[in-house]
Amino acid sequence: MKKIIEQLAEQLKTAFAECGYEEKYGMVSVSNRPDLCQYQCNGAMAAAKQYGLAPIEIAREVVANCWDNPMFSKCEAVMPGFINITLSNRFLSGTLAAMAGEEKLGVTCDVPKKIVIDYGGPNVAKPLHVGHLRSAIIGESVKRMKRYLGDEVTGDIHLGDWGLQMGLIIEELRDRQPGLVYFKEGYTGEYPKEAPFTLSELEEIYPAASAKSKEDEEFKERAHQAVLRIQNSEPAYSALWQHIMAVSLPDLKKNYDNLNVHFDVWKGESDVKPYIADMVDDLVARGIAHESQGALVVEVAEEKDTKELPPCIVRKSDGAAIYATSDLATILDREKLYHPDHYIYLADKRQELHFTQVFRTARKAGYVEPDTRMDYIGFGTMNGKDGKPFKTRQGGVMRLEYLLKEVEDAVYAKIQENRTMDETQARATAKVVGLAAVKYGDLSNQASKDYIFDVERFASFEGNTGPYILYTMVRIKSILAKYKEQGGSEPDTGALAGGTEREYSAAETDLMLSASRFADMVEKAAEELAPHRVCQYIYELSNAFNSFYHENRILVEEDSGKQVQWIALIALVLRILGVCTDLLGFEVPDRM
Repeated sequence: MKKIIEQLAEQLKTAFAECGYEEKYGMVSVSNRPDLCQYQCNGAMAAAKQYGLAPIEIAREVVANCWDNPMFSKCEAVMPGFINITLSNRFLSGTLAAMAGEEKLGVTCDVPKKIVIDYGGPNVAKPLHVGHLRSAIIGESVKRMKRYLGDEVTGDIHLGDWGLQMGLIIEELRDRQPGLVYFKEGYTGEYPKEAPFTLSELEEIYPAASAKSKEDEEFKERAHQAVLRIQNSEPAYSALWQHIMAVSLPDLKKNYDNLNVHFDVWKGESDVKPYIADMVDDLVARGIAHESQGALVVEVAEEKDTKELPPCIVRKSDGAAIYATSDLATILDREKLYHPDHYIYLADKRQELHFTQVFRTARKAGYVEPDTRMDYIGFGTMNGKDGKPFKTRQGGVMRLEYLLKEVEDAVYAKIQENRTMDETQARATAKVVGLAAVKYGDLSNQASKDYIFDVERFASFEGNTGPYILYTMVRIKSILAKYKEQGGSEPDTGALAGGTEREYSAAETDLMLSASRFADMVEKAAEELAPHRVCQYIYELSNAFNSFYHENRILVEEDSGKQVQWIALIALVLRILGVCTDLLGFEVPDRM
């Protein structure tokens, strides 16, 4: 179905054209003065320059062309040349009824696209920490928005599974257990099927090895050589690498499940190893890559650049592959498997140079079609109240599971203040609401911006928070349940179009208008890859509902026709909020 703003633009464009002006001046926007009107058209201001007339003269002429349009209850020209529009009750309520009758509430996708989203990127053998939070939940939300529009989306975790951390772990293990069969020179037998370490031991080994590498250059060089041996598939190193993967992956999957983040593909850098040698040779053969100080590089600078852009290194001087190498090989793999129309990568905004180099190299080498869209969402830092990157009280990087538990405990304490639930139910609810608090607290900020992670504020049931949104939804659920207990029927979509002969209060009209803007919001948020727009919208919609709720006694309303329409309206609002919270990646409890 056409959105309200599209239908208004059609009417105004026709009116401008019939008055002898170009129809382009009939564009309509949501009013920036809601106290005066609901929508506005500023086209007469621009048309005045082209036609040499006063803006108000053009505006009045266009308005006269619209005076009997059933979409409008008011369409007026005001100085110096604005056209202010207020919708008729019949048109607004009819639009909501049509919207409620559609599976996706009026959202359309003209041409579905194939999209690959790269939004994980954790290093294997290291526990998830707060630094992994933003990529996971922003990427998950973008994936869900694109799928809601009808696109074919593949979410890939793209594990860091053969980087330096692997070499550090192996060499630390060598120092601790030099007698292991993996370190015996000339050994040609089979290697054990069981790993020589547990998950907890592995999680202790890595930080110890990392600290050692900062003080011991010889150890660090051994680790680099171990990485090269993994990449060259030496049997002992391959066996240890497989053990690390087998021990680490189940824990990673468990933690992402707890975050309600799900990947379609669990591939890593190692999976594209078969592409790398031929890819590099091809880049050299075609003159795209050349040697520089022993390394192979691709020049990616362009005349339009305003600052110097260094070349992309595709092979180090020691022959090792690096992130850019595996990212380019991954593009080849994705082209072979999916041939996407659109790539979306998420990473810390400090990685902008890396992705600029990789994207330009991929285009220069012809790995992607010229019209393939490649986006990089660079996100800001999650900081503590001191404005510095979030840390534990001891100053270390906080594990993600501990962060979620801290917020869950804060929500649990608030639930227990009301003492309306038993312990088991309170804990289950706190887990759902706590995750919503974390996700909404993050997603409500524009991705590129840093933000302060404030447990107390995020866990609040008031204000612009996840718990406030959920509390609003639980309130609507309660009203609908009580309505049925009183003998009311299921909400009737058709009832939304009724009651047009009565006056609507300002709160009711505001709620209807806010609900009507859902489809436009989702399509813009998905196009801009901007989950924060969804957060802005549901906060406004929740506020509109709560204003309506406090002004009207829905369950005791004596006018049955009005009550039925109100029930249909709040049921639609609940449905919209439910879609939006799902797009943001969190669920709704039955009680709070």
